Amino acid sequence: MRILIKNASLVFEDRVEKGDLLTEGQRIVQAGGNIDAPADQVIDGSGCFVFPGFIDTHTHFDLEVGSTVTADDFISGTKAAVVGGTTTVLDFATQERGMTMMDAFHKWSKKAEGSSCHYGFHMAVSEWNADRIAEIPKMIENGVTSFKMYMVYDNMRVSDGQIYEAIQRLAKEDCIIGIHCENDDIIKARVRELKAAGKTSSRYHAVSRPNVVEADGVGRLMDAAYLAKGPAWVVHLSTREGLAIARRARERGQEVYLESCPQYLVLEESMYDEPDGAKYVMSPPLRSKLDQEALLEAMGTGEIDWIGTDHCSFTMAQKSAGKDDFSKTPNGGAGVQNRAEIVYTRAVKGGFIDMVAMGQLLSTRAAKLFGMYPRKGVLQAGSDADIVIFDPDAPHTIHMATNLHACDNSPYEGYEAAGMARDVILNGELVVAKGKLIAAGRGEYVRRDRCGRYRK
Repeated sequence: MRILIKNASLVFEDRVEKGDLLTEGQRIVQAGGNIDAPADQVIDGSGCFVFPGFIDTHTHFDLEVGSTVTADDFISGTKAAVVGGTTTVLDFATQERGMTMMDAFHKWSKKAEGSSCHYGFHMAVSEWNADRIAEIPKMIENGVTSFKMYMVYDNMRVSDGQIYEAIQRLAKEDCIIGIHCENDDIIKARVRELKAAGKTSSRYHAVSRPNVVEADGVGRLMDAAYLAKGPAWVVHLSTREGLAIARRARERGQEVYLESCPQYLVLEESMYDEPDGAKYVMSPPLRSKLDQEALLEAMGTGEIDWIGTDHCSFTMAQKSAGKDDFSKTPNGGAGVQNRAEIVYTRAVKGGFIDMVAMGQLLSTRAAKLFGMYPRKGVLQAGSDADIVIFDPDAPHTIHMATNLHACDNSPYEGYEAAGMARDVILNGELVVAKGKLIAAGRGEYVRRDRCGRYRK
Protein backbone atom coordinates (compact mmCIF):
# COMPACT_ATOMS: atom_id res chain seq x y z
CA MET A 1 0.00 0.00 0.00
CA ARG A 2 1.42 3.37 -1.08
CA ILE A 3 -0.08 6.65 0.12
CA LEU A 4 0.94 9.98 -1.41
CA ILE A 5 0.16 13.24 0.37
CA LYS A 6 0.34 16.19 -2.03
CA ASN A 7 0.67 19.97 -1.64
CA ALA A 8 0.97 20.05 2.14
CA SER A 9 3.09 21.99 4.64
CA LEU A 10 5.42 19.37 6.14
CA VAL A 11 6.43 20.00 9.75
CA PHE A 12 10.03 18.87 10.19
CA GLU A 13 12.07 19.14 13.37
CA ASP A 14 13.46 22.56 12.49
CA ARG A 15 11.27 24.01 9.76
CA VAL A 16 7.99 23.91 7.85
CA GLU A 17 8.36 23.20 4.16
CA LYS A 18 5.83 22.92 1.34
CA GLY A 19 5.99 19.54 -0.34
CA ASP A 20 4.75 16.00 -0.69
CA LEU A 21 5.13 12.84 1.39
CA LEU A 22 5.08 9.22 0.25
CA THR A 23 4.58 6.10 2.35
CA GLU A 24 4.96 2.47 1.36
CA GLY A 25 3.84 -0.28 3.66
CA GLN A 26 4.52 0.79 7.23
CA ARG A 27 7.31 3.29 6.45
CA ILE A 28 7.82 6.75 5.04
CA VAL A 29 9.88 6.49 1.85
CA GLN A 30 10.18 10.20 1.01
CA ALA A 31 9.32 13.43 2.79
CA GLY A 32 9.70 16.70 0.92
CA GLY A 33 9.97 17.95 -2.62
CA ASN A 34 7.60 17.32 -5.49
CA ILE A 35 6.93 13.59 -5.59
CA ASP A 36 5.68 12.21 -8.88
CA ALA A 37 5.21 8.52 -8.13
CA PRO A 38 2.42 5.96 -8.45
CA ALA A 39 0.31 5.48 -5.31
CA ASP A 40 -2.69 3.46 -4.25
CA GLN A 41 -4.15 6.48 -2.51
CA VAL A 42 -3.52 10.19 -3.08
CA ILE A 43 -4.52 12.67 -0.38
CA ASP A 44 -4.67 16.39 -1.09
CA GLY A 45 -2.98 18.20 1.79
CA SER A 46 -3.55 21.71 0.46
CA GLY A 47 -3.91 24.19 3.30
CA CYS A 48 -2.96 21.57 5.90
CA PHE A 49 0.08 20.77 8.02
CA VAL A 50 1.55 17.27 8.07
CA PHE A 51 3.05 16.19 11.40
CA PRO A 52 4.64 12.98 12.63
CA GLY A 53 2.00 11.10 14.61
CA PHE A 54 1.32 12.72 17.97
CA ILE A 55 2.42 10.93 21.15
CA ASP A 56 0.43 11.27 24.37
CA THR A 57 2.88 10.67 27.21
CA HIS A 58 0.31 10.43 29.98
CA THR A 59 -2.93 8.41 29.89
CA HIS A 60 -4.80 6.29 32.42
CA PHE A 61 -7.10 3.83 30.64
CA ASP A 62 -8.95 1.06 32.47
CA LEU A 63 -7.54 2.24 35.80
CA GLU A 64 -9.02 0.99 39.06
CA VAL A 65 -9.22 3.67 41.75
CA GLY A 66 -10.41 1.82 44.83
CA SER A 67 -13.68 0.22 43.76
CA THR A 68 -14.11 2.65 40.85
CA VAL A 69 -12.88 1.98 37.31
CA THR A 70 -12.31 4.76 34.79
CA ALA A 71 -15.01 5.27 32.18
CA ASP A 72 -12.52 4.73 29.35
CA ASP A 73 -10.73 1.49 28.70
CA PHE A 74 -8.18 1.05 25.92
CA ILE A 75 -10.88 0.37 23.34
CA SER A 76 -12.78 3.64 23.78
CA GLY A 77 -9.78 5.67 24.90
CA THR A 78 -7.58 4.86 21.92
CA LYS A 79 -10.41 5.51 19.46
CA ALA A 80 -10.70 9.00 20.90
CA ALA A 81 -6.91 9.36 20.89
CA VAL A 82 -6.39 8.50 17.23
CA VAL A 83 -9.24 10.71 16.04
CA GLY A 84 -7.46 13.55 17.82
CA GLY A 85 -4.22 12.79 15.96
CA THR A 86 -2.51 10.72 18.64
CA THR A 87 -0.94 7.65 17.07
CA THR A 88 0.85 6.43 20.23
CA VAL A 89 -0.15 6.59 23.89
CA LEU A 90 2.08 5.83 26.83
CA ASP A 91 -0.17 4.54 29.60
CA PHE A 92 0.77 3.68 33.18
CA ALA A 93 0.95 0.01 34.04
CA THR A 94 0.45 0.02 37.80
CA GLN A 95 2.52 -2.26 39.98
CA GLU A 96 0.27 -2.49 43.02
CA ARG A 97 1.77 -3.50 46.34
CA GLY A 98 2.43 -7.21 46.44
CA MET A 99 2.45 -7.41 42.65
CA THR A 100 5.55 -7.78 40.50
CA MET A 101 6.32 -5.39 37.67
CA MET A 102 5.99 -8.29 35.23
CA ASP A 103 2.53 -9.01 36.64
CA ALA A 104 1.57 -5.40 35.95
CA PHE A 105 3.10 -5.52 32.47
CA HIS A 106 1.12 -8.62 31.53
CA LYS A 107 -2.08 -7.21 33.07
CA TRP A 108 -1.84 -3.97 31.09
CA SER A 109 -0.81 -5.76 27.91
CA LYS A 110 -4.04 -7.73 28.14
CA LYS A 111 -6.06 -4.57 28.78
CA ALA A 112 -4.55 -2.90 25.70
CA GLU A 113 -5.50 -5.61 23.18
CA GLY A 114 -7.65 -4.16 20.41
CA SER A 115 -6.31 -0.60 20.75
CA SER A 116 -6.90 1.76 17.85
CA CYS A 117 -3.56 3.52 18.21
CA HIS A 118 -0.15 2.26 19.22
CA TYR A 119 0.62 1.93 22.91
CA GLY A 120 3.48 1.55 25.33
CA PHE A 121 3.78 1.61 29.11
CA HIS A 122 5.47 3.54 31.84
CA MET A 123 5.72 1.31 34.93
CA ALA A 124 4.08 2.98 37.95
CA VAL A 125 5.96 1.62 40.95
CA SER A 126 4.42 1.38 44.43
CA GLU A 127 7.36 -0.44 46.03
CA TRP A 128 11.11 0.04 45.84
CA ASN A 129 12.98 -2.94 47.22
CA ALA A 130 15.42 -5.61 46.12
CA ASP A 131 12.73 -7.63 44.34
CA ARG A 132 11.52 -4.67 42.26
CA ILE A 133 15.08 -3.56 41.49
CA ALA A 134 15.88 -7.04 40.24
CA GLU A 135 13.08 -6.71 37.68
CA ILE A 136 14.54 -3.66 35.93
CA PRO A 137 16.54 -5.64 33.31
CA LYS A 138 13.40 -7.62 32.47
CA MET A 139 11.43 -4.40 32.03
CA ILE A 140 14.06 -3.03 29.65
CA GLU A 141 14.05 -6.32 27.73
CA ASN A 142 10.29 -5.94 27.28
CA GLY A 143 10.58 -2.36 26.06
CA VAL A 144 9.57 -0.54 29.25
CA THR A 145 12.27 2.05 29.91
CA SER A 146 10.36 4.71 31.86
CA PHE A 147 8.82 4.53 35.30
CA LYS A 148 6.74 6.59 37.70
CA MET A 149 6.49 7.18 41.43
CA TYR A 150 4.00 9.16 43.51
CA MET A 151 4.57 11.46 46.46
CA VAL A 152 0.83 11.10 47.19
CA TYR A 153 -1.94 8.46 47.54
CA ASP A 154 -1.70 5.91 50.34
CA ASN A 155 -1.68 2.91 48.01
CA MET A 156 1.14 4.27 45.82
CA ARG A 157 3.13 6.79 47.87
CA VAL A 158 6.85 6.19 48.27
CA SER A 159 9.41 8.05 50.36
CA ASP A 160 11.80 10.73 49.16
CA GLY A 161 14.63 8.33 49.92
CA GLN A 162 13.14 5.74 47.61
CA ILE A 163 12.73 8.35 44.89
CA TYR A 164 16.40 9.27 45.31
CA GLU A 165 17.45 5.61 45.05
CA ALA A 166 15.23 4.99 42.01
CA ILE A 167 16.59 8.01 40.12
CA GLN A 168 20.14 6.94 40.86
CA ARG A 169 19.61 3.30 39.89
CA LEU A 170 17.59 3.94 36.73
CA ALA A 171 19.96 6.63 35.45
CA LYS A 172 22.66 3.96 35.21
CA GLU A 173 20.43 2.15 32.69
CA ASP A 174 19.52 5.31 30.74
CA CYS A 175 15.99 4.93 32.01
CA ILE A 176 13.95 7.70 33.63
CA ILE A 177 11.36 7.97 36.36
CA GLY A 178 8.62 10.59 36.45
CA ILE A 179 7.31 11.90 39.75
CA HIS A 180 3.87 13.15 40.79
CA CYS A 181 5.06 16.08 42.88
CA GLU A 182 2.91 17.19 45.82
CA ASN A 183 3.22 17.28 49.62
CA ASP A 184 0.88 14.54 50.79
CA ASP A 185 1.04 15.34 54.50
CA ILE A 186 0.04 18.97 53.98
CA ILE A 187 -2.80 17.98 51.63
CA LYS A 188 -4.20 15.57 54.20
CA ALA A 189 -3.96 18.17 56.97
CA ARG A 190 -5.72 20.77 54.83
CA VAL A 191 -8.46 18.32 53.84
CA ARG A 192 -9.13 17.56 57.51
CA GLU A 193 -9.20 21.28 58.32
CA LEU A 194 -11.58 22.15 55.48
CA LYS A 195 -13.98 19.31 56.22
CA ALA A 196 -14.06 20.20 59.91
CA ALA A 197 -15.11 23.71 58.87
CA GLY A 198 -17.90 22.33 56.67
CA LYS A 199 -16.13 23.33 53.46
CA THR A 200 -16.83 20.26 51.36
CA SER A 201 -17.82 21.42 47.86
CA SER A 202 -15.66 20.87 44.78
CA ARG A 203 -14.20 24.36 45.17
CA TYR A 204 -12.24 23.15 48.19
CA HIS A 205 -10.44 20.47 46.23
CA ALA A 206 -8.27 23.25 44.78
CA VAL A 207 -8.01 24.98 48.16
CA SER A 208 -6.64 21.78 49.69
CA ARG A 209 -3.85 21.59 47.08
CA PRO A 210 -2.56 25.16 46.54
CA ASN A 211 0.39 26.02 44.31
CA VAL A 212 2.96 25.74 47.07
CA VAL A 213 2.00 22.10 47.66
CA GLU A 214 3.14 21.24 44.13
CA ALA A 215 6.16 23.53 44.39
CA ASP A 216 7.26 21.74 47.56
CA GLY A 217 7.17 18.41 45.73
CA VAL A 218 9.05 19.79 42.73
CA GLY A 219 11.74 21.17 45.02
CA ARG A 220 12.16 17.87 46.82
CA LEU A 221 12.44 16.06 43.48
CA MET A 222 15.07 18.47 42.19
CA ASP A 223 17.18 18.04 45.31
CA ALA A 224 16.86 14.25 45.20
CA ALA A 225 17.88 14.19 41.52
CA TYR A 226 20.76 16.59 42.18
CA LEU A 227 22.19 14.31 44.85
CA ALA A 228 21.46 11.18 42.81
CA LYS A 229 23.16 12.71 39.74
CA GLY A 230 20.24 11.63 37.57
CA PRO A 231 17.43 13.14 35.51
CA ALA A 232 14.34 14.73 37.05
CA TRP A 233 11.03 14.36 35.20
CA VAL A 234 8.05 16.32 36.56
CA VAL A 235 4.73 14.95 35.36
CA HIS A 236 1.75 17.30 34.79
CA LEU A 237 3.43 20.54 35.94
CA SER A 238 0.70 23.08 36.70
CA THR A 239 2.18 26.05 38.59
CA ARG A 240 4.49 28.99 38.01
CA GLU A 241 6.14 28.27 41.35
CA GLY A 242 7.02 24.72 40.31
CA LEU A 243 8.32 26.05 36.99
CA ALA A 244 10.56 28.55 38.79
CA ILE A 245 12.09 25.80 40.93
CA ALA A 246 12.74 23.65 37.85
CA ARG A 247 14.41 26.62 36.17
CA ARG A 248 16.75 27.07 39.11
CA ALA A 249 17.64 23.37 38.96
CA ARG A 250 18.54 23.71 35.29
CA GLU A 251 20.61 26.77 36.09
CA ARG A 252 22.72 24.68 38.46
CA GLY A 253 23.31 22.18 35.69
CA GLN A 254 20.59 19.60 36.31
CA GLU A 255 18.95 17.43 33.67
CA VAL A 256 15.27 18.33 34.00
CA TYR A 257 12.28 17.28 31.87
CA LEU A 258 8.94 19.05 32.25
CA GLU A 259 5.54 17.80 31.14
CA SER A 260 2.36 19.83 31.30
CA CYS A 261 -1.23 19.25 30.14
CA PRO A 262 -3.89 21.12 28.14
CA GLN A 263 -6.11 21.65 31.17
CA TYR A 264 -3.47 23.86 32.74
CA LEU A 265 -3.40 26.04 29.62
CA VAL A 266 -7.12 26.78 29.20
CA LEU A 267 -9.14 25.87 32.31
CA GLU A 268 -9.30 28.03 35.44
CA GLU A 269 -9.83 27.32 39.12
CA SER A 270 -13.03 29.42 39.10
CA MET A 271 -14.69 26.52 37.24
CA TYR A 272 -14.97 24.61 40.51
CA ASP A 273 -17.80 27.00 41.43
CA GLU A 274 -19.90 25.87 38.47
CA PRO A 275 -22.87 23.50 39.08
CA ASP A 276 -20.91 20.64 37.50
CA GLY A 277 -17.68 21.64 39.22
CA ALA A 278 -16.99 18.02 40.20
CA LYS A 279 -15.99 17.19 36.64
CA TYR A 280 -12.96 19.48 37.09
CA VAL A 281 -11.69 17.64 40.17
CA MET A 282 -8.27 16.37 39.14
CA SER A 283 -4.81 16.42 40.66
CA PRO A 284 -3.07 18.74 40.35
CA PRO A 285 -6.17 20.97 40.35
CA LEU A 286 -6.93 23.77 37.93
CA ARG A 287 -4.94 26.94 38.55
CA SER A 288 -5.04 30.67 37.75
CA LYS A 289 -4.52 32.71 34.58
CA LEU A 290 -1.09 33.68 35.90
CA ASP A 291 -0.10 30.02 35.96
CA GLN A 292 -1.49 29.51 32.45
CA GLU A 293 0.54 32.42 31.10
CA ALA A 294 3.72 31.18 32.78
CA LEU A 295 3.37 27.71 31.26
CA LEU A 296 2.51 29.05 27.81
CA GLU A 297 5.51 31.36 27.84
CA ALA A 298 7.71 28.46 28.94
CA MET A 299 6.40 26.43 26.01
CA GLY A 300 7.51 29.25 23.74
CA THR A 301 11.02 29.29 25.15
CA GLY A 302 11.41 25.51 24.94
CA GLU A 303 11.39 24.98 28.70
CA ILE A 304 8.35 22.68 28.64
CA ASP A 305 9.37 19.43 26.99
CA TRP A 306 6.04 17.94 25.97
CA ILE A 307 2.29 18.07 26.56
CA GLY A 308 0.46 14.94 27.76
CA THR A 309 -3.21 14.78 28.75
CA ASP A 310 -3.38 12.84 32.03
CA HIS A 311 -6.62 11.43 30.57
CA CYS A 312 -8.33 9.71 33.50
CA SER A 313 -12.06 9.85 32.89
CA PHE A 314 -15.00 9.30 35.22
CA THR A 315 -18.73 9.64 34.60
CA MET A 316 -20.78 12.26 36.42
CA ALA A 317 -22.39 9.43 38.40
CA GLN A 318 -18.93 8.36 39.55
CA LYS A 319 -18.00 11.97 40.29
CA SER A 320 -21.15 12.35 42.40
CA ALA A 321 -19.55 10.22 45.11
CA GLY A 322 -18.01 13.49 46.27
CA LYS A 323 -21.11 15.71 46.10
CA ASP A 324 -21.00 16.19 49.87
CA ASP A 325 -17.26 15.63 50.32
CA PHE A 326 -14.78 16.73 47.65
CA SER A 327 -12.17 14.33 48.98
CA LYS A 328 -14.34 11.40 47.81
CA THR A 329 -14.60 12.64 44.21
CA PRO A 330 -12.51 10.43 41.90
CA ASN A 331 -9.74 12.57 40.43
CA GLY A 332 -9.33 13.00 36.70
CA GLY A 333 -10.89 14.19 33.47
CA ALA A 334 -11.26 13.29 29.81
CA GLY A 335 -9.06 14.96 27.21
CA VAL A 336 -7.16 12.50 25.05
CA GLN A 337 -9.04 13.51 21.89
CA ASN A 338 -8.67 17.25 22.31
CA ARG A 339 -4.99 17.81 23.06
CA ALA A 340 -3.72 18.89 19.62
CA GLU A 341 -6.63 21.20 18.83
CA ILE A 342 -6.31 22.91 22.22
CA VAL A 343 -2.54 23.36 21.91
CA TYR A 344 -2.99 24.74 18.40
CA THR A 345 -5.79 27.12 19.41
CA ARG A 346 -4.34 28.37 22.70
CA ALA A 347 -0.61 28.24 22.05
CA VAL A 348 -0.12 28.60 18.29
CA LYS A 349 -3.01 30.93 17.49
CA GLY A 350 -2.28 32.70 20.77
CA GLY A 351 1.21 33.55 19.54
CA PHE A 352 3.19 31.59 22.12
CA ILE A 353 4.63 28.90 19.82
CA ASP A 354 4.92 28.13 16.10
CA MET A 355 4.05 24.95 14.23
CA VAL A 356 7.56 23.53 14.60
CA ALA A 357 7.29 23.88 18.37
CA MET A 358 3.86 22.26 18.26
CA GLY A 359 5.40 19.22 16.57
CA GLN A 360 8.15 19.11 19.19
CA LEU A 361 5.68 19.38 22.09
CA LEU A 362 3.22 16.82 20.76
CA SER A 363 5.58 14.29 19.19
CA THR A 364 9.30 14.73 18.63
CA ARG A 365 10.66 15.31 22.13
CA ALA A 366 8.53 12.50 23.58
CA ALA A 367 9.79 10.15 20.87
CA LYS A 368 13.38 11.14 21.67
CA LEU A 369 13.25 10.81 25.44
CA PHE A 370 11.09 7.71 25.57
CA GLY A 371 13.14 5.57 23.20
CA MET A 372 11.09 5.77 20.00
CA TYR A 373 13.14 8.15 17.85
CA PRO A 374 13.68 8.12 14.87
CA ARG A 375 11.12 5.36 14.34
CA LYS A 376 8.52 7.86 15.51
CA GLY A 377 8.39 11.59 16.07
CA VAL A 378 9.90 12.67 12.76
CA LEU A 379 9.04 12.89 9.05
CA GLN A 380 11.91 11.20 7.27
CA ALA A 381 12.59 8.22 5.07
CA GLY A 382 12.59 4.99 7.07
CA SER A 383 10.46 6.30 9.94
CA ASP A 384 7.13 4.72 10.80
CA ALA A 385 4.23 5.84 8.62
CA ASP A 386 2.31 7.30 11.58
CA ILE A 387 1.19 10.67 10.27
CA VAL A 388 -1.29 13.44 11.10
CA ILE A 389 -2.76 15.82 8.53
CA PHE A 390 -3.86 18.81 10.60
CA ASP A 391 -6.33 21.36 9.23
CA PRO A 392 -5.61 24.76 10.82
CA ASP A 393 -8.82 26.25 9.45
CA ALA A 394 -11.48 23.95 10.85
CA PRO A 395 -13.28 25.90 13.58
CA HIS A 396 -15.55 23.79 15.75
CA THR A 397 -16.89 23.51 19.27
CA ILE A 398 -15.75 20.68 21.52
CA HIS A 399 -18.71 18.64 22.77
CA MET A 400 -18.75 15.52 24.90
CA ALA A 401 -21.40 14.08 22.60
CA THR A 402 -19.13 14.23 19.55
CA ASN A 403 -15.99 13.01 21.30
CA LEU A 404 -15.33 9.27 21.09
CA HIS A 405 -14.36 8.75 24.71
CA ALA A 406 -16.84 6.79 26.81
CA CYS A 407 -17.17 9.44 29.49
CA ASP A 408 -20.43 11.42 29.69
CA ASN A 409 -18.69 14.74 30.30
CA SER A 410 -15.77 16.81 29.06
CA PRO A 411 -13.87 19.51 30.96
CA TYR A 412 -13.53 21.26 27.58
CA GLU A 413 -17.26 21.30 26.82
CA GLY A 414 -18.03 24.37 24.72
CA TYR A 415 -14.38 25.23 23.98
CA GLU A 416 -14.04 26.89 20.58
CA ALA A 417 -11.18 25.18 18.73
CA ALA A 418 -9.67 26.73 15.61
CA GLY A 419 -8.29 23.59 13.95
CA MET A 420 -8.34 19.80 14.12
CA ALA A 421 -6.71 16.58 13.00
CA ARG A 422 -8.36 15.89 9.65
CA ASP A 423 -6.73 12.64 8.55
CA VAL A 424 -4.56 10.13 10.41
CA ILE A 425 -2.34 7.44 8.95
CA LEU A 426 -1.32 4.59 11.26
CA ASN A 427 1.20 1.97 10.12
CA GLY A 428 0.74 3.20 6.56
CA GLU A 429 -3.06 2.85 6.61
CA LEU A 430 -5.56 5.70 6.57
CA VAL A 431 -7.54 5.15 9.79
CA VAL A 432 -9.11 8.60 10.22
CA ALA A 433 -10.55 10.49 7.25
CA LYS A 434 -12.12 13.94 7.50
CA GLY A 435 -12.22 13.62 11.28
CA LYS A 436 -14.01 10.26 11.27
CA LEU A 437 -12.61 6.93 12.46
CA ILE A 438 -12.74 4.53 9.51
CA ALA A 439 -10.51 1.70 10.77
CA ALA A 440 -10.42 0.65 14.44
CA GLY A 441 -8.22 -1.78 16.36
CA ARG A 442 -5.03 -1.24 14.33
CA GLY A 443 -2.75 -0.30 17.22
CA GLU A 444 0.37 -2.28 18.15
CA TYR A 445 2.60 -2.48 21.20
CA VAL A 446 5.65 -0.21 21.00
CA ARG A 447 8.74 -1.87 22.41
CA ARG A 448 10.88 1.10 23.37
CA ASP A 449 14.64 1.54 23.52
CA ARG A 450 16.51 3.11 26.41
CA CYS A 451 15.76 6.78 26.93
CA GLY A 452 17.33 9.33 24.61
CA ARG A 453 18.21 11.84 27.30
CA TYR A 454 18.58 14.91 25.09
CA ARG A 455 19.12 17.30 28.05
CA LYS A 456 21.89 15.12 29.53
